[in-house]
Amino acid sequence: MNRMIPELKTLAAIARYGTFAAAADRIGLTQSAVSGHMRRLERKLGFPLFVRTGRSAELNEAGQRILGRAHDILAMVDALGAPTDDAEPGGILRAGSIASAQPTIALRALVPFHEARPGYRVQLAPGTSLELLDRVDTGELDLAIIIHPDFGLPRHLKWTPLVREPFVLAMPPQMQGDDWRAIAAGNPFLRYNRVSFGGRLVDRLLERSGTAVRDWVEVDDIPTLLRMVVEGMGVAIVPDAEAYRNEMGQVRCLPLAGQEIVREIGIVSQRAGQDRAAALFIENCVEAGGHPAGRKGSSPPG
Repeated sequence: MNRMIPELKTLAAIARYGTFAAAADRIGLTQSAVSGHMRRLERKLGFPLFVRTGRSAELNEAGQRILGRAHDILAMVDALGAPTDDAEPGGILRAGSIASAQPTIALRALVPFHEARPGYRVQLAPGTSLELLDRVDTGELDLAIIIHPDFGLPRHLKWTPLVREPFVLAMPPQMQGDDWRAIAAGNPFLRYNRVSFGGRLVDRLLERSGTAVRDWVEVDDIPTLLRMVVEGMGVAIVPDAEAYRNEMGQVRCLPLAGQEIVREIGIVSQRAGQDRAAALFIENCVEAGGHPAGRKGSSPPG
């Protein structure tokens, strides 16, 4: 079996990237080497794995079945150095999560996941949505909890929605007024970093509504923005997220009447060959997203 590991890794890459050429480019082989791997694998198995039509590498029914088994085998290989439990098969689940989902959705999902898979070790990587999306795309992570990007996902990636969080204008508690546009334009503006998916939503909102702001600081940490609002340093448009409930309670919030925007939090994962542990964790996250605490201030995905 160990002699088949390179071929199984190549099979997984082809399924992920859609063509032999794209897989070759991503894993550092020539296209002829990738083709050679697949010919050897089909010869060893005794049956074809692909429907060979056009340039795309479409797996046939047998290929889909073998791909699922290949992911299980490769996961076991990756888990060779992990702590073992004689009573429970183990492995490593490589997950990522943006900061606001770690103490809420991820935390609530980890409890039932550990109960069902005590032999598994979970590596929970932090990062921005864009960083985590790239790591899932390249196969470094099995899945990640992120903000839905403002562009289409590649075909090989799957999106599972969890929660929707509305944006509000946060201002110092003593500040008066009910017109969010006038308040945003008339006070120093603390901007949610435009590199982030959420920050881009805010940027487009201001442009669409014709609201000219005087921003003087740009931060990619929402608790810091809210602390700055409390200190009277300005106003900010931020998501009403469960993770920041305590901080949100210290400021005055206005809905963005007439220009409502939301950020959708969900899971991005590989569409093909997803192992059972990853599928279970996604199910746990969906349940965690529907938790009453998670629905406060947000609505379930439509």
